[in-house]
Amino acid sequence: MKVLLLKDPKDKDSGQDPYIKELGSYSLEATLIPVLSFEFTSLDSLFDKLSHPECYGGLVFTSPRALEAIKICLKEKSKKEAWSKSLKQMWNIKPTYVVGKATASLVEEIGLTPQGEKAGNAEKLAEYICSREKPNSSALLFPCGALKREVLPTVLREKGIALESLTVYQTAQHPDLQESLSSYFSQQGVPASVVFFSPSGVKFCLQHIQELSGDLINQVKLAAIGPSTAEALQGAGIAVSCTAGSPTPQDLAAAIHRALQPHNC
Repeated sequence: MKVLLLKDPKDKDSGQDPYIKELGSYSLEATLIPVLSFEFTSLDSLFDKLSHPECYGGLVFTSPRALEAIKICLKEKSKKEAWSKSLKQMWNIKPTYVVGKATASLVEEIGLTPQGEKAGNAEKLAEYICSREKPNSSALLFPCGALKREVLPTVLREKGIALESLTVYQTAQHPDLQESLSSYFSQQGVPASVVFFSPSGVKFCLQHIQELSGDLINQVKLAAIGPSTAEALQGAGIAVSCTAGSPTPQDLAAAIHRALQPHNC
């Protein structure tokens, strides 16, 4: 059976994408199609804030892209030296809160220690942060995307925990998306399952998927990587076949495997 994954492939240097590998263990043939493109912004402002850890109580990351923005900053020799010599150590005595393993591993790559990665989504991370932070203490720095959800900022604000957001990337539709989808359906046919990895993916892909599937769309198991993506599908009037228990290849593959069993049809 074929599964279409609406996401970027993992870095080419790190071997086979873990989602393809995990689905393969269930004899599912997965294909990746990149959905989003990103434009990084405010990088000077980002590094300026990172240069003053004394002004903040810690860091919050809910997206790998926010870490990519920092890594772009650190490509500049003088900034990399400043980070290595003192800034990294100064931030490391403060908490770095993250959602998910992918974001956590990128935090580790820049030399910081992630906390809260098992939270799995913004709602649970907000609860985790509230259990550890005191009201009216120094603000947490939150580099994020322009399309960030307001769940985490709202929960923290209600608990009196200050959060300073900085938009460091814009999200747009990948320029090759429509062509890639059309090519996939013409060559591979209608897949058994399509997996959405973000609300933006639902926005940019759902209509094309419906049109390309035609009358067979009702036989396709539409899956979500997490609750916010599932909500976006439901908001579009779609019945979600399954949602990963946590945003990991293992949980997603297991959920799709269950959804594709005959008794679930």
